[in-house]
Amino acid sequence: MDNNAMIAKVKEVVAAGSCCAELKAAGQEWLDAVGTPKQKEAAEKLVQELEEDVQSIDATMDFLKSQAAVDLLGAETVARMTEQGKKVKASGGKYCFCPACQGGVEILARKEELFA
Repeated sequence: MDNNAMIAKVKEVVAAGSCCAELKAAGQEWLDAVGTPKQKEAAEKLVQELEEDVQSIDATMDFLKSQAAVDLLGAETVARMTEQGKKVKASGGKYCFCPACQGGVEILARKEELFA
C-alpha cells in the first residue's frame, strides 16, 4: 500500500459509522501529521488505538447477544448482523465485519507504513 493508499484507508476508517470517537481522533491526528515531524508520534497513537478497538469476530458475536446491542442498534439490525457474523465466522473470518474494524485490520497488517 503506498502512502496515498494508506491515507485513503485511514480516511475510510475515520468516516465509517462504526468508528468510535477515540479512533476517529487518532486517525485524524495521523492524517493531519502526515509529512510532518509529528507523524511518528501520531502513528504510534493510531496503532495503539487500532489494537484496542479492532474486535475479534467472537467478541462481536458476544456483543450482538447482549441487551446493550439491542438498545444501541435495534432488534432487527442485531438479527441481521448476527446472521452476517455467523457467515463471517463460518468462512474463517477472525475479525468484526464492520467497516471500521475491516479497515483497521488492513491498516494494522501494514502498520509500518504509517511511520513512512
